[in-house]
Amino acid sequence: MSEEVKITERKEISRGAVMLFGFPDVGLVGVIAASHLISELNLSEVAYMDSRLLPPLIVLHEGLPHSPIRVFGNHDVLLAVSETAVSADTIYPIMHALIDWGRSKDVKKMISMSGIPVQDRQDVKQLKVFAAASNPEILKAVKDKGVQVLKEGYMVGPQAIMMQYCAKTDVPAVTLLAQCFFNYPDPEAAAELLKELSKIAEIKVDVSKLLEKGEEIRLRARDVMRRTQREMSKMKKTQEYDIPMYVS
Repeated sequence: MSEEVKITERKEISRGAVMLFGFPDVGLVGVIAASHLISELNLSEVAYMDSRLLPPLIVLHEGLPHSPIRVFGNHDVLLAVSETAVSADTIYPIMHALIDWGRSKDVKKMISMSGIPVQDRQDVKQLKVFAAASNPEILKAVKDKGVQVLKEGYMVGPQAIMMQYCAKTDVPAVTLLAQCFFNYPDPEAAAELLKELSKIAEIKVDVSKLLEKGEEIRLRARDVMRRTQREMSKMKKTQEYDIPMYVS
């Protein structure tokens, strides 16, 4: 683990869990999905990140201070979530530290939850969820579960780093990408993502409350979305709209 980033454990960590990631990105899909998982699965904080690479801020909940990047969990699931946009300058060491920490806990699989912007999102009635994987074996397993594969495209941001680093270190990893708004919180996309997550991680959650609170979530998430938008522009996030040139 990088000396620049320290992950402090609050509780004993189960080994062999599935590790999920929910970071601010397009539509805040990953963060919204992560928040719902924490509530529905009653996950408790098991670790937190401390680093001078993070902005000088704390997150207050019930009047108590917390790191903006924390890990929640139970016996079967570890969930790394950030409540603030991570800058393009620091995203590499932060993601590498979390992945190395997960490897030290013998996680059996890593799954990034995120979105993929779609043109004219407001006119899309049935949102699709796509998957990409770190190696052919896990890609086949995802296909066998009936999840649609993103065959061509660009990936930018935390999930891109996770996929690249997991492929390099031979960690089974999947990124789930739900069609969503680019710069508008999208709880409906998060709900669709969680349905597909249940297929590949055996994590079943009721998304009805998430859909019922859609408007409330959109209002509460506006400020985070604005900050995230600034960082996405630095990461050239709009490149995800592009189609890559085929190179054999």
